[in-house]
Amino acid sequence: EYDLSNPQASFEKVGRMVLKEMVDELPGLYELPSKEVSWVERSLEYNTQGGKMNRGLIVVETGVALMKHQGREPSNADLHRFAVLGWAVEYLQACMLMADDMMDGSVTRRGNPCWYRLPEVGLLNTNDFLMVEMYVYKIVKRHFGQEEIFPWLVDLLLETTFQTECGQLLDSICANCELEELTTERWTLIVKYKTAFYSFYLPVALAMLVTGVRDRTAFDTAREALLEMGIYFQAQDDYLDAFASPEVLGKVGTDIQDKKCSWLFAHAYHEQSTPEAKAYLDKHYGVCEVGSEEEERIKEIYKELGLQELFSGYETEIQEKLQQFKAKVKDADLPWSIFERFFQLIHKRRK
Repeated sequence: EYDLSNPQASFEKVGRMVLKEMVDELPGLYELPSKEVSWVERSLEYNTQGGKMNRGLIVVETGVALMKHQGREPSNADLHRFAVLGWAVEYLQACMLMADDMMDGSVTRRGNPCWYRLPEVGLLNTNDFLMVEMYVYKIVKRHFGQEEIFPWLVDLLLETTFQTECGQLLDSICANCELEELTTERWTLIVKYKTAFYSFYLPVALAMLVTGVRDRTAFDTAREALLEMGIYFQAQDDYLDAFASPEVLGKVGTDIQDKKCSWLFAHAYHEQSTPEAKAYLDKHYGVCEVGSEEEERIKEIYKELGLQELFSGYETEIQEKLQQFKAKVKDADLPWSIFERFFQLIHKRRK
């Protein structure tokens, strides 16, 4: 029985069921020996469980809100269907992070060493994250394979994955860019494709499909509002990378070391800079190490250039901008509560 009064525990329970289904078929269907089965199980446990699960939970919340808006009461079966799609999103998130952590040389994730950092894993992570990506489609096929919406679900997931990989390229190639190229325009493009589509639009669009929404205007309106939120979410991430403690954040911020085109850097270098600050960034950004004096000095420069105040103003501006979407969302016959809830989850978050 899916208990909406305890959404996290109910969602986790479905997650355990999905993981078990995926692992149980490995010996019979794919002839994998027990050592390999245990490896896959451990990889899935380590990389798909134990996060905040916001994206997955949003699928359930959105599905419930849409059905109630349509005058229907979600059944237990409906709730399980939403949760299964939520776990497809969580698995997609997991494979993206597994790849991203290795490409960025990240150290920790969710307070633990990154999977690829474990001595016995290393480059095996490449195959592991590809397997997790395939599990996205195996989950959807197992639970929706006989349904009319199956090709639509698969198409949405494929398109979102490709959009995210375009974003990953835009982000990773920054290592080969001059600092002049790391502009606020480039930052917007990176975060829209790398984060906003899969973290914000995808969970809502999946719930819309499975509850029978077919009007193109509804999808276009939802996408516009949700991408705006996704861009704001990544600006927060960039801000927290520099200013939140690793204990609170659950990971060590590496944006300065990794020469990221971050919200902070793009504004500091191109829009708020002084000749002295620019000269220091030219010399040290992307070449200093985490925890070094140079990295700490760059964070001080961000403060001196007024980026904390600028970010605070940006947060207020986004809140006002999203309120303007309210009428458009209602005109598209979507419940505003979905978007309000999403915004509450992220507004002024500190980790």
